[in-house]
Amino acid sequence: MNKKPEAKAKIEYIKTGDLIPYARNSRTHSDGQVTQIASSIREFGFTNPILIDAENGIIAGHGRVMAAQKLGMNEVPTICLSHLTNAQRKAYVIADNKLALNAGWDEEILGIELADLRELDFDLSLTGFDGDEIEEKLNPDEIISDHYSSKITAPVYEPKGEKPNIEDLADTRRRDELVKEIESSEAPEEVKSFLRLSAERHTVFNYGRIAEFYCHSDKKTQEMMEDSALVIIDFEKAMQLGYVKIREEIANAIREQEGEESEE
Repeated sequence: MNKKPEAKAKIEYIKTGDLIPYARNSRTHSDGQVTQIASSIREFGFTNPILIDAENGIIAGHGRVMAAQKLGMNEVPTICLSHLTNAQRKAYVIADNKLALNAGWDEEILGIELADLRELDFDLSLTGFDGDEIEEKLNPDEIISDHYSSKITAPVYEPKGEKPNIEDLADTRRRDELVKEIESSEAPEEVKSFLRLSAERHTVFNYGRIAEFYCHSDKKTQEMMEDSALVIIDFEKAMQLGYVKIREEIANAIREQEGEESEE
C-alpha cells in the first residue's frame, strides 16, 4: 500500500514568546554558542525555520529561538510537523541534533574554502570555527611542525629534594578495601583472581613523588620504572608499548625533528 504523501511544508511566522521549549530537550546551548547563532542570523538572515508541533511546542531550533530573542526578534519562521506521532516527536528532537554531528569534513576542501573567504575579507568567525581551529585548517602542516614537534619533548628529571619513601608513591587504600572484600567472599578462586587484578585499577599513583623517586634510583630501577610507564622519557618506546597514542603525522614530525637534531 502506498503511503499518503505529506502536505507541503508551510512557513508561518509566530511570536517567539508563543513558542514552548521542550522541557526534556537533551541538547544544551551555552551563552557563547547562542551568541554565535545570533551573529549568524544577523549576517545571513533567519534561513532555517523552527520546527514545531500543533501546540507550538519546539521540536527543533531551541538555539535559534534563544538567539532570536537575544536579537530582540518578535517573530520567527516556523514549520508545523503536525503529522508526527508523540514517539516520532521525541525521537526527532534527538535525531535533528545527532544526525548533523555524524557528518565529517573534507579537510582539504574546507581549508580551500576558508582561504577563499579570508581572501574576500570575510569574518571567518561567522563559520562557527574559532581562531585556533581556523589557523589549523588553513595551515595544517605548520600547526603540526610548530605546535607539536617543537613542544613535544621528553621531560628531564632532576632531583628537587630528598628521596621519597616507597610507601608514599601510591595510595592503595581503596584497592586494599576491595581485595579484603574479595577475599572474604565465597566466589570461585578463578573469579577472585580476576577481581584482584581489577582492584589494582583503584591504586592512585602520586606521579610527582614517583618522578622524585626515579631521580634518586639506580639505572636498572629507572629502566623498570620507564618500562612500567611510571615515567616516560622515550616517546618512541612508549608508543611501541602502547602507553602513548598520538596521531601518526605528529609522531612523524617528532621523528623528523629528532633526525634533524642528530645531524647537527
